Amino acid sequence: MRENNLLPVMGEEPAIYEDPLDLMDEIDRLKVKKDATILAHYYVDGEIQDIADYSGDSLQLARDAARVETSTIVFSGVHFMAETAKMLNPEKTVLLPDMLAGCSLSDSCPADKLAAYQQELREKGHDFVTVAYINTSAAVKSLCDWIVTSGNAREIVEERVPKDKEILFVPDQHLGRYLIEVTGRDMILWPGACMVHEVFSLQDLLRAKKNNPESIVIAHPECPQNILEVADFTGGTENMRKYVTSIEEPKTFMVATEANMIHPLEAAAPQHEFVPVPGILTDTGETCACNRCPHMARNTLQKVRDCLKYGRPEILWQPYFDKAKEVVQRSLLQ
Repeated sequence: MRENNLLPVMGEEPAIYEDPLDLMDEIDRLKVKKDATILAHYYVDGEIQDIADYSGDSLQLARDAARVETSTIVFSGVHFMAETAKMLNPEKTVLLPDMLAGCSLSDSCPADKLAAYQQELREKGHDFVTVAYINTSAAVKSLCDWIVTSGNAREIVEERVPKDKEILFVPDQHLGRYLIEVTGRDMILWPGACMVHEVFSLQDLLRAKKNNPESIVIAHPECPQNILEVADFTGGTENMRKYVTSIEEPKTFMVATEANMIHPLEAAAPQHEFVPVPGILTDTGETCACNRCPHMARNTLQKVRDCLKYGRPEILWQPYFDKAKEVVQRSLLQ
């Protein structure tokens, strides 16, 4: 069993070691005592996924959050995900193990800058709808017409966005570029990107593929175009899981997404071998194991236990949640 709860997040003091099995047992007891449900994204550590009541991608977890019956939700993920859970459960207590667990994509598109750009486009005569990747703050969602995930983006763009409208797609330029390719729709792209998916090393990927020509490259559409061009399969995290389970013969998969995604892939298809695609440190040119999201890594078993124990940090209702909730429900739950 990995002991990732030993690893300090950058800028934090190392946590005092606690046995992971003891922590899991304590969390299970606290879930009952506090009437709580734990949701965990595929990108958090596998130990947290194992003790969660629900694990999945952003789309599935949004739908799971809407069905939770307990009075408390612990969302082991990042801030925008916990916000979405609160929007869908205004009467429930929604806890986030670490309030500093943010998102580089969300940070790249502040609500005030988006509102200003939307106004600028309107003044220039653009007739558009704003489609936002779910990796955005609730304040940004309140300014948008549609919310998409990597799992339903193509469907929303092709079937629900009017053909006579331009599309302003925020904030992920790589996902937007991928959607332009697969849907044929023109889009105005916000220049945001995921810090994890931007660092994959094309050179190392090509070298690994050359040394193992029978391997299959699977990539998340948040990856830059040069990675997607050499991928054998492109899809969001849940579609990756479905794809590997569809292949019975044992294969080696090179995985171009957050490294913790390998945990649910191994659980779903243990006959395969999964290898994370290495990243590259652009300032030095050296490869690294930097395909872990530092924000997701802020979630630890200790922090999950502590937020259950003390009832904080808590996501509080904000005035713009009402508008954001309407857009999220229309986009993801219907």
